[in-house]
Amino acid sequence: MTKSIVTPTNTRHDEKEKTLRPTSFREYIGQERNLEKLKVFIEASKIRDDHLDHVLLYGPPGLGKTTLAQIIAHEMGVNIKITSGPAIERTGDLAAILSSLKERDVLFIDEIHRLNRTVEEVLYPAMEDYALDIMIGKGPSARSVRLDLPHFTLIGATTRAGDLSSPLRDRFGVLLRLELYDPAELRQIIDRSAQVLDVAIEDQAKWEIARRSRGTPRIVNRLLKRVSDFALVANNGVIDMPICNQALDLLEIDKLGLDQTDIKLLRTMIEHYDGGPVGLDTLAASTGEERGDIEDVCEPYLLQLGFIKRTPRGRVAMRRAYEHLGLSERYSDEREIHILNWLEESDEDE
Repeated sequence: MTKSIVTPTNTRHDEKEKTLRPTSFREYIGQERNLEKLKVFIEASKIRDDHLDHVLLYGPPGLGKTTLAQIIAHEMGVNIKITSGPAIERTGDLAAILSSLKERDVLFIDEIHRLNRTVEEVLYPAMEDYALDIMIGKGPSARSVRLDLPHFTLIGATTRAGDLSSPLRDRFGVLLRLELYDPAELRQIIDRSAQVLDVAIEDQAKWEIARRSRGTPRIVNRLLKRVSDFALVANNGVIDMPICNQALDLLEIDKLGLDQTDIKLLRTMIEHYDGGPVGLDTLAASTGEERGDIEDVCEPYLLQLGFIKRTPRGRVAMRRAYEHLGLSERYSDEREIHILNWLEESDEDE
């Protein structure tokens, strides 16, 4: 699938522009409960003159897990090494990273649920005993050597906490779920980002961008940059409501933050399959999108809006989806009763 502007996953363009990342708790907006907990844990570790316990950050993409890991390292006054699960292919790769850490350093592993199982097993004693078991040689002459590691903090990030194995999940002392942002919090992010980017934007336009950003800071910053491009060309760099609406309409982002991929998915379910149930593979084949993109990018937000229902028998479009697309006449009261009864049966099957 061509990368949508409202995809919450990182793009190459986002990687190049890191100036908007907050660097301290003072600058970080949202996730108040998680920040309160982290401040206590960090302060306690400083009082004990010890390292911070291992931290697992989980939740939808684009909410600031990498940023939060960097802030934790900054607040602890230590260095941070950043890698990802797929990048650590062999146990030797992990051993090289761990042996290069210093006392109390932070190791951040993004997409930790995608760690190789062999690598993951080597990570267990490193997290628990701060030791690394390495096999030297092969066959009868093989022997195990244990290397002591400095006391470090592992911060793992994942969008799929359920895919983590129980032994790995249980070794994290701090588990924090990052929640989607509300428009008021996103507006605060726009205030800060506009100041950093030196962009003039009216208050109404801030709210409009915030409402169309799917509750995700990464998307709100991306939309702000793209709308500012339109404003620079057409309105001397000032983002007012006419420019904001014109830019978002050209970007094909509707009032709820749905793009053409989301609309195509909903229309396919309603017009081709009478609202469902329809399987994920069938939807992927009908829309020409990748199964993983539908499941990871489109579905979470549509589920949050109450536009679809995901069941063991397939996906079902709900009344709100029909109303949003202007297809209310297709959704009869008899169908609603049938769907409710059918969903009750599906829940019993689960």
